[in-house]
Parts: sequence; structure tokens; C-alpha cells
Amino acid sequence: MSKIFWITIALGLPSALVAADANPDAAFYKKAAEGGIAEVELGQLAQDKASSPNVKAFGAMMVADHSAANDKLKSVAAGKGIELPTSPSVGQMATKTKLEVLSGSTFDKSYIKGMVKDHEEDIKEFQQEAASGQDPDARAFAKATLPTLRAHLKKIQSIAASEGVSAD
Repeated sequence: MSKIFWITIALGLPSALVAADANPDAAFYKKAAEGGIAEVELGQLAQDKASSPNVKAFGAMMVADHSAANDKLKSVAAGKGIELPTSPSVGQMATKTKLEVLSGSTFDKSYIKGMVKDHEEDIKEFQQEAASGQDPDARAFAKATLPTLRAHLKKIQSIAASEGVSAD
């Protein structure tokens, strides 16, 4: 028996707390939560600061779709006793800070490039989780979310092309 098991028994801690720490896909849950929160915050920023109506509309879609995904992830995590982060990662907060000082077409270009890159990375991570995650609920969440992420990537790539923004 593990040391944690005996400590849990000795202290009378709920086994759910141990299970949350021992979840093999805890890193996926954490990263998905941080990413989802960042997408909502950046989407709100795009709605406020973008000069392109297409970028504003994409920002609104990010807020709606990622808010829904965040709620679903919270529900799954709560059922497992996993505590999710309530803010984006430090890197994501730095990205938001950089975007906050931009305006007009400079904001649009930076936001578009960031969204293309971000969604490409998210798709890779969610595909990996869907294919090889150990937690069946995390795998199911990843599989269910992938079509939306792919639709977002396709849309932002289309906006990049129409706005003359190179995503590289």
C-alpha cells in the first residue's frame, strides 16, 4: 500500500482528495482550464479592441464556445474532486497584457496570429488526450471538444486570409 493511502486512512481524509492528486490526466485538466479561461478573456478583449468586424465576431464566438466548454470541464472535474485553476497561465496573462496595449489593425493581426497558433497547439494536445489519456472522462471531454477547436482554427485561418495576415 502507498504511503498516501495510509496517511489518508490515518487522517480520515476523503479518498476523493487523494484521487484528485493522483489523477493521471491532472495536467490535461489544468492546461485545458487555463486555456479555456484565456480564450474567453482574449475573446472579450477582441470584442472591445478589434477594428475588423470579423475579428470582433470571432472574439464573440470564443467567449460563447469556450465558456460552454469551461462549464463542462468544471462539471467533469468537480465530479472527480479535481480543483481547476481559476485564471490563465502566466504566459497567457502576458499575452493578454501585450494585446491590451495594441489597437486597430495592429491588434487584429496580433490576435489573429495568436489564435491560429493557439488553436493549432490546442488541437494537438486534445488529440493526444483523446487518443491516449488514461482518465476516460478527460478523454471524452477532449474528443467532444475537438470538433469545436477544429472549427475555430478553420474560421480564424479564413479570417487571416481575408485580412491579409500571414499566420506564420
